[in-house]
Amino acid sequence: MTVTETRSTQWQDEVRRLARERDAVILAHNYQEPAIQDVADHVGDSLALSRIAAGTDAGTIVFCGVHFMAETAKLLSPEKTVLIPTAQAGCSLADTIDADQLRAWKAQHPGAAVVAYVNTSAAVKAEADVCCTSSNAVEVVNSIPRDQPVLFLPDQFLGEHVRRQTGRDNIEVWMGECHVHAGISPVDLRAQVAANPAAEVLVHPECGCASSTIWLAGRGDLPAERTHILSTAGMLESARGMKAETALVATEIGMLHQLRKVNQHTNFVPVNPKASCRFMKMITPELLVRCLREGRDEIQLPSEITERARRSVQRMVAIGKPATA
Repeated sequence: MTVTETRSTQWQDEVRRLARERDAVILAHNYQEPAIQDVADHVGDSLALSRIAAGTDAGTIVFCGVHFMAETAKLLSPEKTVLIPTAQAGCSLADTIDADQLRAWKAQHPGAAVVAYVNTSAAVKAEADVCCTSSNAVEVVNSIPRDQPVLFLPDQFLGEHVRRQTGRDNIEVWMGECHVHAGISPVDLRAQVAANPAAEVLVHPECGCASSTIWLAGRGDLPAERTHILSTAGMLESARGMKAETALVATEIGMLHQLRKVNQHTNFVPVNPKASCRFMKMITPELLVRCLREGRDEIQLPSEITERARRSVQRMVAIGKPATA
């Protein structure tokens, strides 16, 4: 065993010891760095981790992700202590809308159902009727009567994907975006497909190239039978049985670690190798140890928004089947 491997093993042992002492379960999003994913008790997308947070018996939840995810865990488990290794781990997409902006938008569309992507603050969730993730956004919108208008927020690319999949013309979409996914462009995708013409193509619906992916596949510029718009959970499920030599992956590069773990045969190639979320990567091995030792940073939510926000998240968790994580 190398010195690096020895240090890694010692760090993992320390994390697990501290977690036992604190009665903590460690949850890690698919976009976390590999070391964090490997030491976590559960790894998955927002929906899978939300369900785990709601059902865990542990007294403490340590959420290795970004701030809105830890808030969601607190909403679902208000009696538990919820920690995030650094409260500075924010989200550029969540920052594109606040509660005041949503209230103004709702006033312009009375009677509309508000569907808030889980990538939002608790204050925004409190103003929504139901939340969703990329795994169940279509199911959530389909659960709303077809004649009722829908306000979908805040991701414009996921909103357009939901419009296509549901065939509804009464969905208004907020013009927000994730800076990482927006940076994965159609130019990147076409270049990678040209270099790997036999590859499977996996595209997250938040990506800036998602809408053009469907159009390009339809006109034959991308292989329609090998082009898939999938959540991270969907990508993982697809990877398990994949036989292709190469798969092009359009999402945050942390996802590659899980894909490679479940399929060592396929070469998973990022469409944009620079698609790394600096907020996700704020969670470091050192900060995880500090979190477990010192009990920081703890998530606290204002009581005046907690109940309303919890209802919208609980409705999300109840819809559809659990995502594979």
